[in-house]
Amino acid sequence: MIDPSLSYVEQLRRRADAIASLCVHGGEAPDQDGALDPPIVLSSAFAFTSASHAARAFQGEDDAWIYGRWGNPTVDALETKLAAIEGAETACATASGMAAIAGVLLASCEVGDHVVAPRSMYAESARLLRERMPKLGITTTFVDGTPEAYAAAVTERTRILYVETPSNPTLGVVDIGAVVELARSGAGSKAGSLGRPLVVVDGTFATPFAQSPLALGADLVVHSMTKGISGHGDVIGGAVMGDRALVDAARELVVKGFGGVLSPLSAWLVARGLRTFALRQERACATAASLAAHLAAHPRVAVVHHPSLATHPGHALARRQMHAYGALLSFELLAPPGGDALDRGRKVLEALRVATHAVSLGDVRTLVVHPASTTHSTMPAETRRLAGITDGLLRISCGIESEADLIADLDHALG
Repeated sequence: MIDPSLSYVEQLRRRADAIASLCVHGGEAPDQDGALDPPIVLSSAFAFTSASHAARAFQGEDDAWIYGRWGNPTVDALETKLAAIEGAETACATASGMAAIAGVLLASCEVGDHVVAPRSMYAESARLLRERMPKLGITTTFVDGTPEAYAAAVTERTRILYVETPSNPTLGVVDIGAVVELARSGAGSKAGSLGRPLVVVDGTFATPFAQSPLALGADLVVHSMTKGISGHGDVIGGAVMGDRALVDAARELVVKGFGGVLSPLSAWLVARGLRTFALRQERACATAASLAAHLAAHPRVAVVHHPSLATHPGHALARRQMHAYGALLSFELLAPPGGDALDRGRKVLEALRVATHAVSLGDVRTLVVHPASTTHSTMPAETRRLAGITDGLLRISCGIESEADLIADLDHALG
């Protein structure tokens, strides 16, 4: 919860303090040689001490390393750190964020099952639900993200209430607690092991710095660790966190069964990035709020999407369910007289000198992208329109550069 009695900078400082030690020390201890960093264990197989040791390991009676696809000490150390920061019982690292999302969906759903998801969401997640899951007999209803819309879409076969908040790229905020309450009310009769639909939250945009979905009652959280968690734009990875039984089901399918394995080197890079996670997010979230306020007053900007703004429809909700407003924002350009917003957006991108025109997010660099022609171009035009993704929309992922330099860069580009 964001305390209105504190300045936003002080709020961010307190949040960083709350998790900083976990980010540095979680899942780590000096090894037998005294090395402070966990070793990168590159072995694909591990030796047994005896035939009985091997048999016990394969039966799950001995917590021994067996084979790299089944588990690895470097990856395990990262998973321990992730679970500590997210407040989860356990975590499973995967080869990418999409591997984590697909693993949860496929491990939880059967032929004939149904998912409810928001219209405004990451395009590849939407494409997975819209195009690929129906081939496996799993359908999705896309809604506007309000609790009422979720409730209206639930059927007797609903297995997952899928939430992405804040959403990509319009920064819509979904009420996690209300969706949890809907699931726990017995909505739908496709009970599964929990006796109700699962609530799965994609927390990539918020990161564990800005939001704690499990504390709000969600069953599982998925992340693209490629983004703010690793934070340096040099590794691809994903994570599933939450209840051990649910996480282990996803691990059994996507990692052991489908081979969506995170490499030990990638795990080491993510863990290294996490040590500065609190510091990076504190800075990036402060910058995002400043840029949002500056752009909201700019004469060539039509609207700014960031939950820190009182004009944002999800502002009050974000104050209740988030620790911070996040490091991403988007804004829509005013179309110039006789021109169009799409052309103006391209010119703005080409005029940037400090911020980088690139996809992805959560980097130490500030990244700016035009979703309609890049990240969300696989969405049908009408679907983009319903999701609020206009041709003039630009998305900014704030890094750790000088706030003043970024404001000057945007002013130059907009001019």
